[in-house]
Order: sequence, then structure tokens, then C-alpha cells
Amino acid sequence: MDVTTLARMQFAITTVYHFFFVPLTLGLSIIVALMETLYVRTNRDIYKRMTKFWGKLFVINFAMGVVTGIVQEFQFGMNWSEYSRFVGDIFGAPLAIEALMAFFLESTFLGLWIFGWEKLSKRVHLLAIWLVAISSNLSALWILIANSFMQQPVGYALNNGRAEMTNFFTVVFNPNIWTQFPHVIASGLATAAFFVLGISAYHLLRQPQDNAIFQRSFQIAAIIGLLGTVGVVMSGHSQMQHLVTSQPMKVAAAEALWETEDPAGLSILTIGNLQGEEVFSIRIPNMLSLLALDQLQGTVRGLNDLQAEYAQTFGPGDYTPPVFIAYWSFRGMVGAGILMLIANIYALLLVMGEQLADKPKFLSAFIWFIPLPYIANTTGWLLTEFGRYPWIVYGLMKLEDAVSISVSSAMVVLSLVGFTLIYGALMAATIYLMGKFARQPQQPVPIIPSPIGEPAVSLIGD
Repeated sequence: MDVTTLARMQFAITTVYHFFFVPLTLGLSIIVALMETLYVRTNRDIYKRMTKFWGKLFVINFAMGVVTGIVQEFQFGMNWSEYSRFVGDIFGAPLAIEALMAFFLESTFLGLWIFGWEKLSKRVHLLAIWLVAISSNLSALWILIANSFMQQPVGYALNNGRAEMTNFFTVVFNPNIWTQFPHVIASGLATAAFFVLGISAYHLLRQPQDNAIFQRSFQIAAIIGLLGTVGVVMSGHSQMQHLVTSQPMKVAAAEALWETEDPAGLSILTIGNLQGEEVFSIRIPNMLSLLALDQLQGTVRGLNDLQAEYAQTFGPGDYTPPVFIAYWSFRGMVGAGILMLIANIYALLLVMGEQLADKPKFLSAFIWFIPLPYIANTTGWLLTEFGRYPWIVYGLMKLEDAVSISVSSAMVVLSLVGFTLIYGALMAATIYLMGKFARQPQQPVPIIPSPIGEPAVSLIGD
């Protein structure tokens, strides 16, 4: 393999590892903060126990996310130094702000929250976890601002072979960020909700009686999960409509749409050959035009027309993304999302019907539903990055021009093997620790009345 392919493999592996932890950090930080808010407002011990139980799992996940994320930035200098030279004036700014404004804030207040129980006042301790949640999501915002420049470069000028920033606020308010950031935040809430639903279901099946912590956790997660899943669907729809104009090749690859259609049908199943010809295809008429353009009649451009246009604009070359990966990644993301929506609706029906204590047979399915958002997150990022091929900065710099010129294949292979083994060990450690602490039973929670003058807070029943 050449250096470019090996460097891409290394970055893909480390990114997929890292992104297993990021959405859960984003969503679970908010859920834990909400639980502690309920504790401070009601002074009920059940919410304090819930906060500590889920907070412990949040801390484990956060620690592993930090460890796996540090390597990401080192690779820009190791394997992608030409990219760093070309775009460092722009790309470095949001990364630096993320580290200084978001990550340090997040780490500092997480430390205060961990060691501040019974030492800080309730309201100050609550403020600490909310600052952790806010800074975690701010961290994601700055990372996505940097990524958005790669997806849709704005606010720059080419000077001496480098992209230099001309307007900081244009970079920050990149049109791509308005669809990408809500999609990531909603996916974080959905991921955390399914995490809580699955673990709560496990405890409810083992000990259906006197298990108020996990009944209440299941109730909260069912509500947040539905909001998050619906948010993913709505923001994903907006993101696709944005891509029709900003990256039409990605949309065509995701649908295996080789020829321009007006109106365009949505592919249910498409099989093609290596020459880009459809051998077999099942499509819903007009549906792609409706989803992409909000109208039943509308033109969606195909891969062949776009390839001809790009070759004329950017010069000879193959500008078609790997259609197989893009097509099935899109279906993996959408398929997992549909299952999540169905499962969330059922969870909410269980909560509204107060059937959690009845040990319904389907409750065990929520344990197996925990991987669903991880599948959706991973396939979504694969589509985002593979669908941009052959560009590392869309329309400005190709992958082959971004790799380090002084790095040999042997060097990349060595670091690739090393990172894979280390990350594999970290993943095994995370799964072990998560499983260990998630399975720990909780003692029955005594009924503690609300303070005089403060009404009890109820989320769809006690």
C-alpha cells in the first residue's frame, strides 16, 4: 500500500475509536446535569443516587475519550504535514480555541464536580456539572467548525500556496455548521438515552421490585431519547438539503445515482458493476427529489454528470467517491435511526402505561439496542468523510497532496499497528469498566418526602 492509503487507514481507525466515546460524553453530561438539577430542586435522595450512578459511567467514558482524542491532533504533524502547512493558518485557530476555552474548562469543572460532593454547596456543585455539559458541547462545536472548513471552505484566500484566513467570523459561521452541529448534539442525546435505557432495562429485569432508580432513569431516558432521535432525523434532513448544493457528489454517491434524474427516486436497493452501471435498482419514485428539494419535481444530479463537470473544472482525475461505502454507510445510518425511533416510541408507551414493573418481554431488547446509536454515529461519519473523496479540503486540496512527504510506508505501518493495538486494549478496558460499574446493583431507595413548601417533581408518575 502507498503512504496515502496507510495514513488514511490510520486516521480512520483512530477516529472511529475516538468517536465511540464522544457522542456519549455530549449526551450523558446533559442527562447527569438534569438529574442533579432534579436533586437540588426536590432534595429527594433518589435523584442524588441516580446522579452518582450515571456520573460514574460518564467519568469513565470521558477519560477514555480524552486519551483516544489526543492522538488525533498529533497525526496532523506526523502523517499530514502538507495539509497542516496548507491550512494551518485556518485549521489551527478553532483547535486552539477548543483546547483553551472548552477542554480546559470542561476538565477543571469535572474535577470540581468529582471531588466536590459534600464539600461544595449543592448549587455550586450543580453549576459545576452544567459547566461540564456546556463546555463538552462547546468543544464539539469548535471541532466541527474546523471540520466544516474541510467540507465547505469559506473565509480564506490563497497566498503563496497556502490558505490564509481573511475573516474569522466567516469561518466560525460557516453555513455547514448550522446543519452539522445540531445533528451531532442530537445524536449525542440519542446515544446517551439508549445507553441509559439499556442499562436501566438490565436492572429492571434482574430486580423489578424496589428499583426506583432505574425506573426513573428509564423514564427520563425515554423522553430525552425521543427528543434526540427526532432531532437527529430533522437535522439530518436539513443536512442532506445543504449537501445537494455544497457537495452534490456525496449525495449522488449515497444514493448510487449514476445518471441525473428529474424527478429523482429514492433508492431502496441498488446493485451496480465496477463501470458505474446499475444492474438492479429499486427506487421510490419522486422521493429523493422530495427529501432533497422539498418538491416532488426536481433535478438531482448523478455521478456521471458531476464527474464530467469536476474533471473540466479541476482537471483530469477521478472525483467519484467510493460508492459502495457511501451507499451502505447511508443505509446503515438511516436504518439504525429508524429502529431507534421505533424503540423510543415503544419506551415512551411503556413509561406512559406504567408497565416497567411488569417485566415485559420486550424490555430485554433495550439491552441489545445500546449499539444502535453507535452504528448510526460510525456510519454517519464514514459517509461524511468518504463522501468527500478525493478532497481533504473540498475543492482546494486532494488527499494525495496532503500526506507528509518525508514519511515512509514502513513508518506509517509501524504506527498504525501500534495505535490499533493500544486502542484495542483501551477499548477492552473501557468495556470491562463500563460493564463492571453498570452491573452494580443499587440499594432500595428510601422514600424521602420533599421539603416543606416545595412540591415534589414527577416525571410521568413515581
